[in-house]
Amino acid sequence: MIRRIAALAFIFVCTSIAWCILGATIFSRTYSPLSTELKSRVAASWGTAQQQSPPTATFTREIIRTVEDKNGTKQVKATEHVPLPLDTSKIDVTLDLTHRQKGLLWYNTYAVVFGGDYSFTNLSGHDQDVTFQLNFPSQQAVYDDLSMSADNQSLSVKYAGTNVIASTRVPAGKTVVLHAGYRSQGLDTWRYHLADGISQTRNFALNMHTNFKDIDFPENTLSPTTKVETARGWNLAWNYKNLVSGYDIGMAMPEKLQPGPLAGQISFFAPVSLFFFFFLIFIITTLRGINLHPMNYFFLAGAFFAFHLLLAYLVDYVSIHVAFGICSLVSIALVVSYLRLVVGIRFAAVEAGLAQFVYLVLFSYAFFFRGFTGLAITIGSILTLFVVMQMTGRIRWEEKFAKPKP
Repeated sequence: MIRRIAALAFIFVCTSIAWCILGATIFSRTYSPLSTELKSRVAASWGTAQQQSPPTATFTREIIRTVEDKNGTKQVKATEHVPLPLDTSKIDVTLDLTHRQKGLLWYNTYAVVFGGDYSFTNLSGHDQDVTFQLNFPSQQAVYDDLSMSADNQSLSVKYAGTNVIASTRVPAGKTVVLHAGYRSQGLDTWRYHLADGISQTRNFALNMHTNFKDIDFPENTLSPTTKVETARGWNLAWNYKNLVSGYDIGMAMPEKLQPGPLAGQISFFAPVSLFFFFFLIFIITTLRGINLHPMNYFFLAGAFFAFHLLLAYLVDYVSIHVAFGICSLVSIALVVSYLRLVVGIRFAAVEAGLAQFVYLVLFSYAFFFRGFTGLAITIGSILTLFVVMQMTGRIRWEEKFAKPKP
C-alpha cells in the first residue's frame, strides 16, 4: 500500500510539472512580442483610444505692442487671437462595442457617434470673423460623416493636421451655436477632456448611450449624475451648471473573457483537480477492494492532461465555451472508456465519470466567473472533505494498510 501511494505521488508530481510547462507556454504565446504586434495591427486597422476636447472659437485683431531693442523702444503692429467664451455644451455620444479577436486575445474595439452643440458669444463689441477649431480625438483613426455648422448653416471645413477648422461671421453681441459631429472607431477607452488642469465649466450636459451593461469608468474621471438602464445597455448623463474640476469624463470598454489567460489559469490549477480526483478514486477503490495499479492512475492522469492540452490550442479556432465543452467530452470519454475495461462500466460511468465531471469540468468552469472562482472551489473542497469523512468514519485504517498474511 505504501508503494502504491508513493507511485501515485510520483505520477502526480510529474503531471503537475507538465501542467506548469503547458501553462507557461500558453502565457508565453499570449503575451509574446507577437501579441503586441497584433494589438498594433488592430489599432492600425480600427483605431486607438479616443479623447475628445471641446472646440475653440477665436477671432483675430491687430494690436500695438511696445518692443525694446538695442536702439531703444518702438511700437509695432501685431496680431492677437482672442478666444470667445464657451457658454453652453450639449453633447450626445453613442458607443457601440464590437470585440475583435486576434490570436489568444480579444480586443475592446468600439464604434462612436459623436455630436455636440456649443454656444459662443461675441462680446468684443464689433462684428468678427470667428474661426472654430475642433481637435480630432485620435490621430490614428478614421472619421466619417464629419460636419460643422453654425446656427444650422453648414460651414466649409479645412483640415490642418490634427484638427479641423471652419469660419463664419458673428455679429457683435450675438451668440452662435456651433454643431460638430462625426462617426469614428476606437479601442479600449473613450474620454471627453474638459480642460487642462482645474478649470470652470458652465452649462454642461453630456448624454452617453451604450450597447453594453458592464460599464466602468477610467481613473480620474467623473461618475455620471444619472443612470438609466435600457434593454441594450445604459443611458448615462453628466449635467452641471457650474463645474470646477480637473477630472475628465470617460468610459472603459468591458473586456471579453480572454481565452489565452483563461486557458493558462486553468492549466496552472489542474494539479488541484487531479489531486481531488485521485484522492476520491483511491478512497472508493480502497473501500470496495478494487485494485488499481499505478499504471492505471498514470493513464487517468494522461486523460486529465489531454483536456488542458487540447484546450490550449483549440481556443485559437473556436469560442472558448465551445472549446471547453469539446475538451470536457474528450477527457471524460477517455476516462470512462478506459476504466470500463479495467474495472467495469458501472464504476467507470458513475463513480469515476461523476468525480471527473465535478473536479475537472466544474472546478475548471469556475474560472469563467471572475471574482467567485476561489469561493466556488473552496465550497467544493469542503463538501468533498465532508463526504469522504462520512464515508470513512468507521474504517479501521490499520487493517486496510496492514500487509496481507502469507
